[in-house]
Amino acid sequence: MALTFDSARLHNPYLTEEHEAWRHQLRRFLEAEVVPFLDDWEESGEIPDSLWPKAAEIGLLQLGYPEAYGGLSEGIDAWYSNITNEELTRAGSAGGLASNLLIHGIGLPPVAHFASEEIKQQVIPPIMAGEKRIALGITEPSGGSDVANITTTARRDGDHYIVNGSKTFISGAMKANWISAAVRTGGEGGRGVSMLLIPTDLPGVSRTRLDRKQGWWCAETATIYFDDVRVPAENLIGEEGQGFLVIMSNFNPERIGLAVTMEAASRVCLEEAVEWAQQRKTFGKRLADHQVIRHKIATMKQKINATQAYINYVTQAHIENRLSPGDLALAKVQASETMEYCTREASQILGGACYLRGNRVERFYREVRVNAIGGGSEEIMRDLATRQYQL
Repeated sequence: MALTFDSARLHNPYLTEEHEAWRHQLRRFLEAEVVPFLDDWEESGEIPDSLWPKAAEIGLLQLGYPEAYGGLSEGIDAWYSNITNEELTRAGSAGGLASNLLIHGIGLPPVAHFASEEIKQQVIPPIMAGEKRIALGITEPSGGSDVANITTTARRDGDHYIVNGSKTFISGAMKANWISAAVRTGGEGGRGVSMLLIPTDLPGVSRTRLDRKQGWWCAETATIYFDDVRVPAENLIGEEGQGFLVIMSNFNPERIGLAVTMEAASRVCLEEAVEWAQQRKTFGKRLADHQVIRHKIATMKQKINATQAYINYVTQAHIENRLSPGDLALAKVQASETMEYCTREASQILGGACYLRGNRVERFYREVRVNAIGGGSEEIMRDLATRQYQL
């Protein structure tokens, strides 16, 4: 068995012919519309606006959203999302592409699950069509993982909320039409947090691009400022003071998606390292014939196997509504450690060939940290797990 991206994937008994048909369709789309241009998009720090309606044409934007609003939900489960993240990573981006093109995957669920019918009708259809965009605003300059202590305020004033504060490290925010933002409407702690849909064209909203990043260059990350922004009260997502619950409902799919991305990036590195080791010769023989290189590759595959099995377990547990948040937290840690190991070892095997920009291993090496931190850092994930296990 050759160690390629596809052959190194463990058999998954939960995948059907329909799942594999989606993989085939998406891969063809990415090979035509993304792979030839991704290096240029990375260097320019943005994705062309034309990609959104093209993605909508094949159903990429609509997966998992209600059909009443233009989505595709019948027969769609979490495995479709996993395949999507795998294929986007195979195309050459370990999260940067997804955190722009598909950033509605974390920005839109609060609206789809908790907003009023009027807001759903206003927001969801144009996003499904690739005409408008939405991002999620949680992280602030003062902190990210400590959601219960956010400082952006929303003070009720008649039929509006007056919002003041800022959000930072917000992916896809430079061109987002709305921000699903965590705001403080009450006292201290989680019970004082609400979620508010903030249109970015309102007076008092401004944005600053964060373009000097280690990775995810095409993600159009930004800091967003709210200066006495008057937001209609009907834009409240869920009930006032219940924002923490809205935010928590987002975490499971986000963390599974990050874990899948990191495992897929590890598998890309394995494929690249094996191909190079079989071609490159040193000291009169192939790199692949040196025992130290063979052991590196074997350990990469070992860690990838373990991570795949873990991801398959938590994904099916999520589908069956029996997933332990602690188990998922540690799955994310498992995936980030595997990605860090595999990107390093692939870099060692490729040597100078992966030091220049424009190849997947170099890019993924830079993108280890954002994946290990985003959605909850390794340290936060371990602490969350111990609390879930009532240590």
